Amino acid sequence: MLKVIHPGFFTTIQDTGRYGYREKGVPVSGCMDNYSASIANSLLENEETDAVMEITMTGPKLEFHTSSFFAITGAEMSPNLNGIPVNSYEVHKANEGDVLSFGKLINGFRSYLAVKGGFLTEVKLTSRSFYKPITDRNCIKERMEIPIEEYTKYSPKISHIKPEAWHKEHELIVFKGPEYSILNEDQLKLLFTNKFTIAKENNRMAYQLEELIGANSHRMLTSATLPGTVQLTPAGKLIILMRDGQTTGGYPRVLQLDTKSIALLSQKKFGDKISLHPLRH
Repeated sequence: MLKVIHPGFFTTIQDTGRYGYREKGVPVSGCMDNYSASIANSLLENEETDAVMEITMTGPKLEFHTSSFFAITGAEMSPNLNGIPVNSYEVHKANEGDVLSFGKLINGFRSYLAVKGGFLTEVKLTSRSFYKPITDRNCIKERMEIPIEEYTKYSPKISHIKPEAWHKEHELIVFKGPEYSILNEDQLKLLFTNKFTIAKENNRMAYQLEELIGANSHRMLTSATLPGTVQLTPAGKLIILMRDGQTTGGYPRVLQLDTKSIALLSQKKFGDKISLHPLRH
């Protein structure tokens, strides 16, 4: 069992996602940066589908009531075990009574904590990913107890790897969306030559970009969307849907991010800059 002493800013349990329910309006959910989450699970030789803890901007304070092993990847948030700094991208042992906490955010925006055997929260619609109202809560709360398996012994095949630096990049790879053809030459030039600023409106549902690329009057029926779909509003604002994004929308779907770019975008915060680059074969 893992007890939450302090939940942090917005900390959730996520796995690879909830598939097969989009026609009922249920989003995929799952890890925003599934690349970093996969590495954390791999270090512990977990299944790729095992649930991890997604930590946003400010980390939680957690007390182990069971011996276990853990690994942290993604954003660098100055983790400490009993007040002693521990390295990310490395396997660590936690004994009963040990306290894991986080300090200053150094880079990135989302960190991933994996424990040996994964977090064992309730499965809803084939996934442990938090998404209210499918799950009872949308983030962890103070004094919450999270079930985990007990591991007193474990010898990892690989105990540490070189910390990843890819999330410091700013180029997002995109390909054409269904309504790409509505874009005029001026809009296309702005899309692929300008840098865009992450707006304060960014969360697990969607990221908005501050700069406009020009108004459009295109009318369309509400149509299917996916994580990574880039919508263009009538005012010319770009909205990029993320893992908890709605399953349909009425704005033109001008671009689509690839999977790695969704993960990269999830490590950006308000004020960060990104650029869009078309997929080339």
